[in-house]
Amino acid sequence: MECPRCNGVMVQDEFEDLKDDTGSLHFKGWRCLICGEILDPVIEHNRGTHREPLLGRARKKFATQLS
Repeated sequence: MECPRCNGVMVQDEFEDLKDDTGSLHFKGWRCLICGEILDPVIEHNRGTHREPLLGRARKKFATQLS
């Protein structure tokens, strides 16, 4: 697998989540040997459903604060 961030080599790894409240402490994912990027099914799902930021609204709000 190729890293989406740096195009480096990714290897399968097992991770521990000590703060998980579901009772599942271990999960499998991919880790890049070059940049350290971590991917697992939850990260990939969240990135796929992430909406673009509303920059137009943010600028208007900031501009009214300056006035």
